[in-house]
Amino acid sequence: MTLDEVKQKFAGKVGEPSVRAVEKGPIKRYAEAVGNMNPLYIDEEYARNSRYGAIIAPPGFLGWPAKVGGPFIDKLMMDLVEAMYGAGFPNLLDAGIDLEFLVPVRDGDILVSLPRVTDLMVRESKEGRKMVFGAIETTYHNQNGQLVIKARQNLVCLPAA
Repeated sequence: MTLDEVKQKFAGKVGEPSVRAVEKGPIKRYAEAVGNMNPLYIDEEYARNSRYGAIIAPPGFLGWPAKVGGPFIDKLMMDLVEAMYGAGFPNLLDAGIDLEFLVPVRDGDILVSLPRVTDLMVRESKEGRKMVFGAIETTYHNQNGQLVIKARQNLVCLPAA
């Protein structure tokens, strides 16, 4: 597959939805693991008496896949990386992730994530080598249909040396 074919195939492509369960036990373990001991994340009584009314998740905690045995990395991302490899861009750089938190994630939420390729741009380096800049935006909606998080994963694909 050529680079133009990859761009045509993946521009705007939407991946498969993924369902994630949010529970207070994993929320507490995550908060402890990242060293964020905010009582909203770990103290049920404190959280219940707060404006949230229950334990909420710290930023970055997106629940656990509800389906056991699913891939850790989204299939859309894997398909894009494989296509870029086949087009002569085997070197992938993780250019970071931007997270936008819109509504608190709560104990008991069921989140449905949906990834979509939002950018695929070809640029040239100062040395004249082509590079591909891409982004996959994943939206997370709760069981009430509220958009709770937008995540934008940025990628740079470089040609073989």
